[in-house]
Amino acid sequence: MKIENLFRIAWRAINRNRLRTFLTMLGIIIGVAAVIAMLAIGEGSKQSIQSQITAMGSNLIMVRAQSNAQGGMRLDNTTVLSLTEKDIEALKKNPQFINAISPSVSTKGQAINGTYNYSTTLQGVTPEFLSIRSWTLQDGIPFSNQDVKRAAKVCLIGQTVINTIFPNEKNVIGKFFRFKKIPFKIIGILAVKGTNTFGQDQDDVILTPITTVQQRILSSTYYQNIFASAIDEKSTENASDEIERVLRTSHKLQKGTENDFTVRTQAELISTFSSTSQILTILLTVIASISLIVGGIGIMNIMYVSVTERTKEIGLRMAIGARGNDILIQFLIEAILISITGGIIGVVLGITMTKLVTYFAHWPTLITETSVLLSFLVCFITGVFFGYYPAQKASRLDPIEALRYE
Repeated sequence: MKIENLFRIAWRAINRNRLRTFLTMLGIIIGVAAVIAMLAIGEGSKQSIQSQITAMGSNLIMVRAQSNAQGGMRLDNTTVLSLTEKDIEALKKNPQFINAISPSVSTKGQAINGTYNYSTTLQGVTPEFLSIRSWTLQDGIPFSNQDVKRAAKVCLIGQTVINTIFPNEKNVIGKFFRFKKIPFKIIGILAVKGTNTFGQDQDDVILTPITTVQQRILSSTYYQNIFASAIDEKSTENASDEIERVLRTSHKLQKGTENDFTVRTQAELISTFSSTSQILTILLTVIASISLIVGGIGIMNIMYVSVTERTKEIGLRMAIGARGNDILIQFLIEAILISITGGIIGVVLGITMTKLVTYFAHWPTLITETSVLLSFLVCFITGVFFGYYPAQKASRLDPIEALRYE
């Protein structure tokens, strides 16, 4: 029998019981919609994490002061004295893969302007910090190396701090505020960066010359962190290895001795967060796929019922020349049509659900062609797998016994 005739027969059989067919499809519809939505949320979050980390500088390298482990415990980097000016000089001496370096120290305190005050972070850095972090100024000018040398009381201020302590000011360039009783002059406004991957408000910061924080607030010559950038993104790993090698030499660490600092690159952060996101996506997708299995079982069940109801029809068709293979293909086509039709509705529903999640929950989502094609492939496999056994049962019926069936 021609395949197109088998398709017509299968389609007519499905149309005869539309409500029952739709209820059978529900498991497939819900499963496909859930899988597409989960994959879209997972891919969207992964892309969002990657873009946010890359926005910090794709070739950014961070060195953090850290104590050698003692009794399984480490001290916080604000209390560790392991990074010094000597390290910066060593890193700047004939660098191969390092483009720029900026040491960093920070302290928490109250920024005060008249009756307004706000608890924020004062971060001491060098002029190279802005280029390392790919951070531009919205207005004003950056501080200079001369400001660093004389520990000038000037600063670059984030938008969150401005909105809190200068709520009624349109232009704060040249304005003064106090931080731990020290007056600071605003010479620049940092471009808005928003919340980062860790949920931290990047605009809640004040940048000032590193010596200003060291000499006027912390009374320390040590650094808490070192920010560096590689000459290009491809050289990041080499630059990281170079920094570790130079610092170990500078700190006179013997072979086998653990580092008293940590070196992290953006690639490591992206890899870590992407792996976590991928695991969560897989977990959620597996849970959503249970609906597909339930839908497949529903298809198998309804096909067994259909075979039983149409036993006489099967016997009659066999009696007039239909082969067992024709009957098998006909019922298999019915199962696949139910599954694929449910898959199409599920894809539309899944895309709609994803758009609604983005609109109302403001979650980053990304629908990929792969997820849609994968859903159709799964639907086809589900139709074949769960429809085969009922179809096989129908193809093996004895024509005489089928015609006698009541």
